[in-house]
Amino acid sequence: MSSCRGSAVAIALLGAALAAAGCGFGAGAGVGEVFLSVTRDYGAEQVSAPLREEASEADTVMRVLDRNAEISTRYGGRFVQSIDGLSEAGRDGQRFDWFFYVNGVESPVGAADFALRGGEAIWWDYRDWSAASRVPAVVGSWPQPLRDGYEGERHPVALECRGGGAACAAVRRRLGAAGVAVTAGAPGDAIRILVGPWRRLRDDPAAAQLEEGPQASGVFADLVRRGSGFTLLGLDEAGEPVRDLGPDAGLIAATRRYDAPPVWLVSGGTVRGVLAAGRLLDATHLRDHYAVAIAAGRETPLPLEAR
Repeated sequence: MSSCRGSAVAIALLGAALAAAGCGFGAGAGVGEVFLSVTRDYGAEQVSAPLREEASEADTVMRVLDRNAEISTRYGGRFVQSIDGLSEAGRDGQRFDWFFYVNGVESPVGAADFALRGGEAIWWDYRDWSAASRVPAVVGSWPQPLRDGYEGERHPVALECRGGGAACAAVRRRLGAAGVAVTAGAPGDAIRILVGPWRRLRDDPAAAQLEEGPQASGVFADLVRRGSGFTLLGLDEAGEPVRDLGPDAGLIAATRRYDAPPVWLVSGGTVRGVLAAGRLLDATHLRDHYAVAIAAGRETPLPLEAR
């Protein structure tokens, strides 16, 4: 064998070995489709049209964003500073920045370090974070993370019905239609969905964070006692009450306590409110919303605008 031919064979074999190891020349093998959404002000406005694209085994959240938007970064390219000209800023005592969620869960690592496996829903949102520096979980990537888990791991889903009546059946139907399997019992690593009036949910440690405000729960809503029951208050971006939505209003929200799996809440002041909330469990009503309230048949994304 001539030395030229031997070199060519060696290069070909090296290329094949690298490709097999996932380190080949080019983008690498495909891992599946991912969904990208870029919004501002808690999902109130689209910054760019949502899209789906095929991701490769070399892709990260940052690479997918970089291919589809004009961005600038900081800290050596590890964190996003601006997207399509919208940059971090401070004004009137408020801080605005970019945050991202993968499958509805706030990422524990930077966008450049979040490797994709395919199937993820990636959501970037530019918002004021003065009232809630951390919003650990959101409902706007439905049916994620309920269907495929989060941070690269699948989790069982436990449905806990606490006096929700017909709302529990409605929630179970919506989960089934979205391809979410509900497990029996409540394993420690389960994503829990609590369904019931607030008086039945508020003793749960994760749910109880709502009563401590958005800084604790990441949810811009509160259920406060009125007479013998509870009424739902909608909060603005500063965490201040803006509107009393009434006892029959319903709420769909997600929160997380420490590093435990997310907990979804389908609740309200009354069973009627819980049922109204349960009927909102689909992408049409939840997409790109942090949380959603419903009162008198009208859906209201949260937080509300300040007065």
